[in-house]
Amino acid sequence: MVIAAPELKSELQPVGEQRVVLRGLDWDAYLQILNALPQSRGSRLTYDDGVLEITVPLELHEFSGRLIECFVREMVELMGLKIKTMGSTTMNYPNLKKGAEPDNAYYIQNQPLVKGRNVDFSKDPPPDLVVEVDITHTDIAKNQFYSSLGVPEFWRFNGKVWRIYQLQENVYVEVEVSPTFPKVPKERLYAFLEQAKEDEIEAVCSLRSWWREQS
Repeated sequence: MVIAAPELKSELQPVGEQRVVLRGLDWDAYLQILNALPQSRGSRLTYDDGVLEITVPLELHEFSGRLIECFVREMVELMGLKIKTMGSTTMNYPNLKKGAEPDNAYYIQNQPLVKGRNVDFSKDPPPDLVVEVDITHTDIAKNQFYSSLGVPEFWRFNGKVWRIYQLQENVYVEVEVSPTFPKVPKERLYAFLEQAKEDEIEAVCSLRSWWREQS
């Protein structure tokens, strides 16, 4: 029997997000709020069966999320894979009473299935990889949330630790190596993020050089 990985406990961390939590909202109320907000907004919504969390990312959150995005795209290119980037596209699942706007979401293995058109979450599979940066406390049990959507691989980053979860028997199990990028040790992302604090372009060049040395 597969045992689900435990939810992350909040730790004393720098402030990475501002959050507002609304409780007791039904699906229609969530949709009303979602549709009333401008598309150009900086906030992101997560709705989990009555609980709506509105998150406003701050600099540390955005910096981490954008760099992880850069890392993912570089590895996809270096490995000769294909990708459809979904960003923070609203993923609504009314039958599950869940809606999400993750930091990053990607179709990689299933890119051929959804390329060249808009994704229909009522018919298409969920993204192959979802990334969430949660530096400050979140009231949403993200592991349980995304496993219920059937997302095969889920990354969480709290500003210090990168955790990789793989869906096994409908629950997430923490693994040390990404199923999507099996040749990439965790240390490479940590090194990339650390170097990017000083020079993002140099961090990309170093990542490419490391890959050539491994090939």
